[in-house]
Amino acid sequence: MATMKSVRTGEQNEIDVVDVERPVPGPRDALVRIRACGICGTDTHFLHMGGIPFGPGGSMISLPLGHEPAGEIVEVGAEVTGLKAGDRVVVNPQGAPSGIIGCGGELGGMREYLLIQDAVVGESVAVIPDTVPWHVAALNEPMAVARHCVNRSEAGPEDQVVVFGAGPIGLGATIWLKLRGVRHVVVVDIVPARLETALAVGADAVINSATEDVTARLTELHGQGANALGQPRPDTDIYIDAAGAAAVFNTVLASAKWHAVLVMVAVQKKSDDIDLGGMLRSELTLVASQGYPTEIFEVTPELAEHQDRFAKLISHRVPFSDVERAFLLARTPGAAEKVVVTFDDQP
Repeated sequence: MATMKSVRTGEQNEIDVVDVERPVPGPRDALVRIRACGICGTDTHFLHMGGIPFGPGGSMISLPLGHEPAGEIVEVGAEVTGLKAGDRVVVNPQGAPSGIIGCGGELGGMREYLLIQDAVVGESVAVIPDTVPWHVAALNEPMAVARHCVNRSEAGPEDQVVVFGAGPIGLGATIWLKLRGVRHVVVVDIVPARLETALAVGADAVINSATEDVTARLTELHGQGANALGQPRPDTDIYIDAAGAAAVFNTVLASAKWHAVLVMVAVQKKSDDIDLGGMLRSELTLVASQGYPTEIFEVTPELAEHQDRFAKLISHRVPFSDVERAFLLARTPGAAEKVVVTFDDQP
């Protein structure tokens, strides 16, 4: 029996690297040799919990990790069409019939080989050009999340937008906004290095909310509008929350003009400090953005075309042989921005 290495949640804030049986594809399946897999905030959330509460009485059970994989087809079943050994692919984690890959399903992408169940090009996988580096290809899934957020915003060329949070999703949203021709995009964060990256990927301006008055700076950058009561407010059309902190929501409530839009893509931290009544003063429209209903492979050609810009989002590339360090970096505040595990050292 051939075996391989796979990463699962272990004790709280720890991973387990375990030996499991290497999958054998059935007639409708494909087998992918993983070449790179990103680490997401969802992964670190599972680590912090020590698994997921699906056991008896809500007890935690271990789960396989990794939902941002890219790799090479090594074997296809007899009934699979459109794929062949040697094809480079990105994966739709939500396309597996056994559950979302790396997010509670039976399979995880942080392993040496991944079974693609019922492999269908355009649904479960998409072929990528061999000119795209593996670490950039592993950004396909999070960039689909960012693209859906921008799609939900319905931002157009004449809009002025602010993005709170210069992590991978916020920066990805910034790139998509500029690629679709939005005229002015501001990024807000408290980490100077993140703000430098925001400018490098195309933001028109940045605001350090730890040292600057966000509302005043937005007024300088976007001009002056008014809320439903005629009170002066920045002429910002769309706010994107890729941070998830109560301070962001309250800043938007204090800044929003009449009929402004707030798109929430970040997982929201619980707080009793949000005054929803403030929405009335601007008739603020609140839009939630979850996952990527259609965007998972819509982004793939543009990820390839603009790969140099997207590559700037990656702060660390760590070999799979040192995967424990990769997860330590990812779960340590301030230690890393985007960590991608590479499998170049695998046999």
